Amino acid sequence: EYNIKKTTPFWFNLFASHFYVAMWDFSVPVCVDDLLKTGGVNQYVVQDVLSSKQIPVFLHNFKAALRSQGPLCILEHFDTPFSVLRHFQSLDLAHLIVVSVLSVSLPSLLLSTSLSAVDKKQQLNAVKMSVFLLCKLAESLESDSYRQSIITAPSKGTKKGRASNDTQMQWDTERETVLQALAQLLQLDIRSLWSLSLVEEEFVSCVTCCCYKLLENPTISHVKSKPTRDAIIHLLGVLIKKYNHLLGASVKVIQLLQHFEQLSSVCAQAVSVWCTEYGVKAIVGEVMREIGQKPSEELNREGSGVKAFSCFLSELSTLVPETMIPNISVLLTHLEGESPSLRVAVCEVLGEVLVRVLSGDGLNESGRTDRDRFLDTLQEHLHDTHSHVRSRVLQVYARIVNSKALPLCKYNQVMTLAVGRLMDKSVNVCKSAIQLLAAFIAHNPYSCKVLPALGLFFHLRQLRDLPVIEAGELWAAMEPELLQTTRAEMVLASEDGECDKDGDQEINADESDKATALKIVQFLRVNKYRQAIKLCVRAHSVFPKSHLFSGLSPLTTESVMDMLALLFKGPEESSLEPQDQQPLAEEDNEGGQSEVEENELKKQEMLVQYLRDTESFVLQVEKAIAVINTMLYWKTTTVVQEAIQFCVTVCEFSVAHSLSGVRKMLPLVWSTDVAVKDAVVQAYKRLYLNPQGDTASLTLVNSLSELMVDASLGTIQCLEEIVQEFFSGGSALQCSVVQVLWERFTGKQESSALHRRAAVLLLGMAARAEREVVLSNLDTLCCVALGEKVTEDFLLARDAVVTISSITDQNRSSKGAPPFRLPQDHQLFSCLTQAIAEGIVMTDPYWHTFMEQAVRLIYNLAESPDQLCSRLLQRCSRLLLDQITEREQGNRDSFQGASQISCVSLAQLFALCGCVAFWQVSYLERSVSAELRRRRGAKEENDPALKAKVSKQASSDSCMEEELGLVGASAEDTEAELIRKICETELLAEENLLSAFLPLLIKVCSSPGRYSHPQLTTAACLALAQFMMISPTICEENIRLLFTVLEKASLPVVRSNTLIALGDLTVRFPNILEPWTQNLYARLNDDSPSVRQTAVTVLTQLVLKDVLKVKGHVSEVAVLLIDAQPDIANLALNFFNELASKDNAIYNLLPDIISRLSDPERGMNKEDFHTIMKQLFSYITKEKQTESLVEKLCQRFRTAKTERQWCDLAVSLSLLSMCERGFKRLQECWECYSDKLSDPDVYQPLLSIVTRLRRGAKPQFKTQVEEFEKKLTAVHTKGLENVESREMEERLEAGVGEAEQGPCTPAAVGRRARRPTRGKGKASTSNHDTSDFVTPKLRRKPHKKTLITFSSDEEDDEVLLAENETPKVTTPISRCSRRTRLRH
Repeated sequence: EYNIKKTTPFWFNLFASHFYVAMWDFSVPVCVDDLLKTGGVNQYVVQDVLSSKQIPVFLHNFKAALRSQGPLCILEHFDTPFSVLRHFQSLDLAHLIVVSVLSVSLPSLLLSTSLSAVDKKQQLNAVKMSVFLLCKLAESLESDSYRQSIITAPSKGTKKGRASNDTQMQWDTERETVLQALAQLLQLDIRSLWSLSLVEEEFVSCVTCCCYKLLENPTISHVKSKPTRDAIIHLLGVLIKKYNHLLGASVKVIQLLQHFEQLSSVCAQAVSVWCTEYGVKAIVGEVMREIGQKPSEELNREGSGVKAFSCFLSELSTLVPETMIPNISVLLTHLEGESPSLRVAVCEVLGEVLVRVLSGDGLNESGRTDRDRFLDTLQEHLHDTHSHVRSRVLQVYARIVNSKALPLCKYNQVMTLAVGRLMDKSVNVCKSAIQLLAAFIAHNPYSCKVLPALGLFFHLRQLRDLPVIEAGELWAAMEPELLQTTRAEMVLASEDGECDKDGDQEINADESDKATALKIVQFLRVNKYRQAIKLCVRAHSVFPKSHLFSGLSPLTTESVMDMLALLFKGPEESSLEPQDQQPLAEEDNEGGQSEVEENELKKQEMLVQYLRDTESFVLQVEKAIAVINTMLYWKTTTVVQEAIQFCVTVCEFSVAHSLSGVRKMLPLVWSTDVAVKDAVVQAYKRLYLNPQGDTASLTLVNSLSELMVDASLGTIQCLEEIVQEFFSGGSALQCSVVQVLWERFTGKQESSALHRRAAVLLLGMAARAEREVVLSNLDTLCCVALGEKVTEDFLLARDAVVTISSITDQNRSSKGAPPFRLPQDHQLFSCLTQAIAEGIVMTDPYWHTFMEQAVRLIYNLAESPDQLCSRLLQRCSRLLLDQITEREQGNRDSFQGASQISCVSLAQLFALCGCVAFWQVSYLERSVSAELRRRRGAKEENDPALKAKVSKQASSDSCMEEELGLVGASAEDTEAELIRKICETELLAEENLLSAFLPLLIKVCSSPGRYSHPQLTTAACLALAQFMMISPTICEENIRLLFTVLEKASLPVVRSNTLIALGDLTVRFPNILEPWTQNLYARLNDDSPSVRQTAVTVLTQLVLKDVLKVKGHVSEVAVLLIDAQPDIANLALNFFNELASKDNAIYNLLPDIISRLSDPERGMNKEDFHTIMKQLFSYITKEKQTESLVEKLCQRFRTAKTERQWCDLAVSLSLLSMCERGFKRLQECWECYSDKLSDPDVYQPLLSIVTRLRRGAKPQFKTQVEEFEKKLTAVHTKGLENVESREMEERLEAGVGEAEQGPCTPAAVGRRARRPTRGKGKASTSNHDTSDFVTPKLRRKPHKKTLITFSSDEEDDEVLLAENETPKVTTPISRCSRRTRLRH
């Protein structure tokens, strides 16, 4: 055969091959194996499938034929690549990729334009074969590549790993080439090869299946796969446009979304490309209809692809929103469906359409209708049942507002809804609502001038309710002065005749009499009486025939006054102004005037409506600011951050009341949450510390000064942290800002007293970062604030002293350095002592705060401050004595006034001596003690022998190191003992000046009837408490007196101050104050709200710092949870919030609190008890604690003596978050409360527990709950005895015989029953069978009932719960003393 082919002429072979090809047709098979089966007439069938060993040789021949004959060689060599496809798994990729050379030569098949029928058939078969092979091989390679990426572990350098990676990389490079070749081929006019240009469906399906297979790759959406992704999309676009693949593509997109969630963005991009670049807009409608027709039941099933559908719609709306409008109605049905993600997607589609298409003023009537309909739909879903939908709809609205696509008529509606969403229970909804409101502020439609003037609307709103002043009332007020001026002018006119020669009152030639009359009225309204009179007289001469001025013919004072009254009030109290707005308009033509008036009327109506909308907008902003300010202290960090950003936004737009939020967020600079703290710091930097322009320094100072004005001490301390960071950050504005502050403080720059004080405080904040800011200008501070005029402004002097305090060592760390102090003869101390001495005989209310800061500064900055203050006390005492002597000698008639002044001065002297005593102790214990330690350390450091000895011992022997530590501790103890001895023996010794004041203080405090002046009593009590801080001896001697003042003082301020002082004494001498603890708690029931507030504040600090033990008195704090004063209730709530952070603290206190609050003697009503317990039980979150409390509360049913106590215990049980273990414990304690169930107030709370447990319970547990519920109901309705007797009869009839065999208890109860009760040899009553529900009989002889009182659980020796410990000892039913229990 080989020889025959050799000898046959070439043209004969060519003819034979053409004839053979023309005899068969290649049909694209559905399955690859179909080509091995015999088909129809002239259908091509694969004759020979090569083995895997033969393939390399035949592939070589195929490549040679391809080079020599071109693409048509596939007609003769099809079996070779087909065999490659059959043996795909056993071949190397290098052999497979050879087939891809077909992709390069495929387009050349159709270059010839004139083809015969035989050539067409050949080329058609070649195209089909080539495309079939390429697509099937691409599918196989893609599947294998994906399989290898999943199965094969990451390569570790082995040959196998490298081979698989190389194979995958080789296909990755060839994939795009194959797709490009197919796209290039299909873009040619290959339809002419088919009969009637109808491309068969199998051919199109072959290509599309390959494309969709490639899209299923999980990495197709990655950035690195973008070329492949774009090639597939464009290839499918050609098929959709030229080969009728529209319906197939829409169905396949739905299928891909249903099974491959990651393809949502890819499908959206594909549909967008097909719609825009290929003009197939119908594909959008087809896909939307397919999604819209999905039933809600199908979308609710798992794996329905609802999430992918949602993402697809959202993504598609951002790409082709205008194309989606005609078919958007099919999606609106899903807004009523149960899928929240699909509702979100539809709302986002509506939002994109509104922003991108239905916006602007050029909409026609249909567009406006659609816009309003879509907005109404979105507005409805602001109240969606799902929080995620509400949140996303708010975000959609925020995008609409930011894009300025929201019509003005919708602003107030949407903003009202957004303000309402601020109180949503979902945190994400609240956050989105804040973002929307911030967008409303930033893009408000009321022009840039409206928001800065919002304060005017608030002012106008306040003025709206004020009474309107009529013109007659104004005339009556001005008439006396006007009459006097008229007489004077008429006298001058009669004498000099100059009344009408004033050039200022000349009347223009074209001016009418009405315009002149209006001008006169305006002069009168601004109190320019002289000009009004002259103009009136002049008008009489210019308009003699005018009816307005005809009454002046006899020019007298009375006629002028009558004329002015007529012009001002008008006839019958009507002003002329409304009638004369347009005096010249009457001379115009009548026809044009009406049209102008009509236009003006429309403008005025539009203006009125605009102002109304503005006012409504302002009211909503006011509400939003009030609500968002409260959200600054929420526990959710993201909400707090959004609230901070909102406050910044409204402040940048100068919205009224925006400064309140900025000030309120300032304390968050101390937040433990770093994100919140950084947000506050950045907000203040953005608002105040980054000004722009030439006057940046002045702007910065003005902004900070506004914050400082009227700010509280806490606000100033918070602001200090931010300002200090600014000055320590090396800003370029530092020097200029400091210069502006000094100019403002010294008066070079004119400013108010408040701004001068703010400037000096800001200088002090700067000095904390750089001491030289104040230290180099200390003389300036002394001269300006503490100089001769110091008595005129003690507030400025006080703030100056606070600023100077910033340079002391107490505000900076200087380890090892000598203390920074100034000599006694420094000008600063001369000024301070002079100011204190001059003010002590004055009645300035601000002297006291100045004195406190001044004494503190003396002790922190002066050398030997005790000497300075001793001389100061002597000087002040002498001045006071001189003042009393002078007043008594000079004016004995006004003795009472002199005594009042003397009392104020004496009170100020007491305050001074108390302050000196306090800071003297502080100076000894802090400054002197620190200096002693420093000197001892310096001595050890400078002594080489001691230093070498210490170093040698520390390096050689660890025991010696410990001994050296003990030596150091001993030295410190010696120093502390020395300080303590000085305080106890020397400070109040007879030779010390302070000792002279102590008897006087005791006398004033112990004689409130004789010394009843409020300021004197207050100062004496505080000073006495400060003296008691010096030594425990003085404290013990006077503690009873101080508590007597606390209980019997008539002034609330005295009781409050005494409470604060006793709190300090408790910290200093806890053992002395411990017996008086109950007296401190007693102030929680004080009649004065201010005293109660002070008491709860002081006790909160003492308890949380572990100075006071939390005892049963804490129930008095619990009562304050329902105090009528909101501030007190909030403080009590804060107390328990902080106490809950301590392990088991509230758990251990709850039984005692319940006992005390349910005591009949207290008489608390049920509602208040329920409110308090609901708050306290919210802190019980551990299952073990709940279980233990269930048992404790059940046991207390036995000791309860009134029905009200039963009710309170039942309510307390119902407030517990009970679980299965707690329920079992409730069942075990049935005997404790079963006989109380006949009371509805006991039955209903227990029934609520059962109802709550039944929800969502497991079947087995649910059965137990239902059985227990039946028992509860039976006992409640029929009585315990009837139920027990019936159950007993049933058991006896069944022959159980429990009565003979003895009681049988459950295992858990049995284990507990075998344990004897503490202090008793008898078994607990819980060994009775709980299933019998038999009340245990009394084992003791009946006797007279004793009074049972509820005592604290802390009085016994029960161990408190640890976190990982279960209470092992139940609360005893009967109480006995500790001694009795020990004896047993």
